[in-house]
Amino acid sequence: MRSYVLTINPGSTSTKVAMFKGQENLLQTNLNHLPEELDKFAKMADQYEFRRNIILDWMKENGFELNELIAVVGRGGLLRPLPGGAYKVTDAMIKDLKIGYQGEHASNLGGLIAKSIAEMEGIDAYIVDPVAVDEFEAIARISGMPEIQRRSLGHALNIKAVSHRVAAELGKRFHELNFLVAHLGGGITVAPVRKGRLIDYNNANEMGPFSPERAGGLPVGDVAKLCFSGNYTHPEFKNKLRGKGGMTAYLGTNDARDVEKMIQAGDEKAKLVFDAMAYQISKEIGAMATVLQGEIDAIILTGGLAHSKRLTDHIIERIGFIAPVKIHAGEDEMKALNEGALRVLNGEEKAKIYENEVNIND
Repeated sequence: MRSYVLTINPGSTSTKVAMFKGQENLLQTNLNHLPEELDKFAKMADQYEFRRNIILDWMKENGFELNELIAVVGRGGLLRPLPGGAYKVTDAMIKDLKIGYQGEHASNLGGLIAKSIAEMEGIDAYIVDPVAVDEFEAIARISGMPEIQRRSLGHALNIKAVSHRVAAELGKRFHELNFLVAHLGGGITVAPVRKGRLIDYNNANEMGPFSPERAGGLPVGDVAKLCFSGNYTHPEFKNKLRGKGGMTAYLGTNDARDVEKMIQAGDEKAKLVFDAMAYQISKEIGAMATVLQGEIDAIILTGGLAHSKRLTDHIIERIGFIAPVKIHAGEDEMKALNEGALRVLNGEEKAKIYENEVNIND
């Protein structure tokens, strides 16, 4: 009897897989790939058969049969800008995933692998809230410089997933409520979600609060001086902004647990930097509250950093007056992918068709 949903989340050197029965995660693992195995492939998309076969072997080793699958769902990739939701993987989507429409990325493999496995059994493959989700209103795209447009790039999968969960806790539907969601991870995204749509958010690579490894928004005049100082190449400076910025630049670590130990040991610099991160997150939440004009059913703190009580307490102290605050710590992408597929399978929402939602002729 078909009852399992296989979820697939490809990374640069590994593929995370999980098997669900309803909401229950029966088995999850990270299938690691050696560099010499991946180096054989000229393009990221060329890896999908190699990774698919490893997943099939994993299923067989753990007693899962293909004819027990009811659906396969993969992490969505850098497709054309599109509304959020669950999408059937179609031929038009496969074409854009293979060419890497907005760039090559491991997440592009999610739909390719899911479709390949699903076709073996004649069942549907899906992706859910891919990286390319774009629901910005026109006013949110204006940057202040005509040559630069604000872009929709953020943690859409987790932001939408926790919004669905909090809506259920409140006994209402996702599309009936307004949320402010702060995704607190290696990058920090604060998103106003109005009636189910991500109408704005900061691109964590370029703006907003500094984070464990990203510099966030900076004084642009000083950034320009550093860029033209002759001290950095373009790749070196990009690395200062993303990867070696934020908490890492100040304290030499991107692990909040290490920083909290430093604070407990009396390190005043660590305390100042950590509290400054909470301060900047709070300011961004306050700013995004204006997007929803104060009509907010809940503020949601999510992502790995939300495990830090020191951080969340500091934030709540500053923003608790705006709306009730819910904490959903961590980022369970496999659970989010399964939940997206289940909403379709259970008839709670209708799967979208890629070519109906984007302009495939441009």
